[in-house]
Amino acid sequence: MTEGVYTMSNQVGSPRRRSARWSSRRAQGLYRPGDSTAALAGWEPRYRRSVIISDVLCILAAVAVVGSLVGAQSGMATTKVAVLGAITAGVVLCSLAMNRAWNLVVLGQGAEEFSRLGRGLFLADVALGLAGLAFSISTMRPWVFLVVPAMALLAFPSRYVLRKLLHRARNDGRCLLPVLAAGAPGSVRDLIERTRKNPHIGWRVDAVCTVDGRGNGAGELDGIPVVGELDKIADHVRRGGYRIVAITADAYWTPKRLQQLAWTLEGSGAEMVVAPTLMEVAGPRLHMTGVLGMPLLRVSAPAFTGGRRVVKDVFDRISSGLLLLLMAPLLLLVSLAVLVDSRGPVFYRQRRVGKDGKHFTIIKFRTMIRDADRMLAELNERNEGAGVLFKMRRDPRVTRVGGLLRRYSIDELPQLFNVLGGSMSLVGPRPPLPEETARYGPDVRRRLLVKPGVTGLWQVSGRSDLSWDEAVRLDLRYVEDWSLALDAVILWKTFRAVLSGQGAY
Repeated sequence: MTEGVYTMSNQVGSPRRRSARWSSRRAQGLYRPGDSTAALAGWEPRYRRSVIISDVLCILAAVAVVGSLVGAQSGMATTKVAVLGAITAGVVLCSLAMNRAWNLVVLGQGAEEFSRLGRGLFLADVALGLAGLAFSISTMRPWVFLVVPAMALLAFPSRYVLRKLLHRARNDGRCLLPVLAAGAPGSVRDLIERTRKNPHIGWRVDAVCTVDGRGNGAGELDGIPVVGELDKIADHVRRGGYRIVAITADAYWTPKRLQQLAWTLEGSGAEMVVAPTLMEVAGPRLHMTGVLGMPLLRVSAPAFTGGRRVVKDVFDRISSGLLLLLMAPLLLLVSLAVLVDSRGPVFYRQRRVGKDGKHFTIIKFRTMIRDADRMLAELNERNEGAGVLFKMRRDPRVTRVGGLLRRYSIDELPQLFNVLGGSMSLVGPRPPLPEETARYGPDVRRRLLVKPGVTGLWQVSGRSDLSWDEAVRLDLRYVEDWSLALDAVILWKTFRAVLSGQGAY
């Protein structure tokens, strides 16, 4: 498993060194036009096999352990247990394959990987349940309600562990896909910056093509060699062995030229990726359709109501209630610590703005001295926050216990009462202050179209270290592209962000 993740180290090195090596190989005639040099990197099929083997082992473990317990509890014959186990495992594996849960495009990043895994398990569960009803197999019920859920409890963490191993390798410069970026220098610079800032995505820009074949005058762009002009991309791809051709914004690109490029890249093994420059939308709202032979990128309206929102609301309330019961001893200990540390109430209540601009009272553990709000005017000159936010890394109003609570976001736990009451959600944009919303522009006010959250994209992406523009972009992205799978990923990442304490003050 580990070996499948930690490969491709032979492709690590400086861009200039790789460019020189490829130039040397071209001079020796080792690359010829028409060669498929951009085949899958060695680590890709091995990583995919690791994921498949992991899923199969989780499925078999659930069948062997939980299935055996179910059979023993019901007095079922060993042969019947084996038959039902084989049927269940077979149906689940077929469902995962049909839902393309092992497609390389989704493995290793984004919520789509977990969405496909969950959809495959759910549809398999439904199929088994319907088969049990159709053939009057009463013994199928425990397999539907116990065995398949046990598979999910094993498969999801296993996928996450594999993903973390892959991301660790990518942070070390391994398991990256070589990318040829083609477009205007400004848009290419943005792509280079994003790939360097987020290596876990798995892209490494190794070369650039521009309209004139020049970068900053020295034959490079942000340290990446400019290898040629836009009309020679296919030749460079076949010679250089790039895995991805990333098309960024440039007036040069017309539908005809993009189509021609797609044709010339056929057989090269490279994947062409075109950045949608008209609007920043991603996730389940994007759908590729064709009308009269014309390919169209269909953008569906954001889902602010409907069945999925009802499911989210029910999940929020049930989960918050259960969490409050489980963490009751911790809440009691924190309450005592706040009382002993400084004079004042245990809880801090503050007016915040929720969905559709409605005001509500947020509940948090008090982390500051009494009457801290009155000192705000004196500290405004020392504000380190972004945009309309007030933040200080060393706020003199924060108590000793309060600093610890803030570092690990324990002060936020009472907001579960807000979730239980319906004014907040477990996942959503940051709940703003009324004075903040008074300074919002029309675009930023779209944050108020959904309930604010105890956690969100802003918290798992840097928290207080984020710039104002970046925090707004993340919140708006959540509002626009929300999905149940994205919520699950954010909740999972929240635990890591809280434990690290990074960006919290």
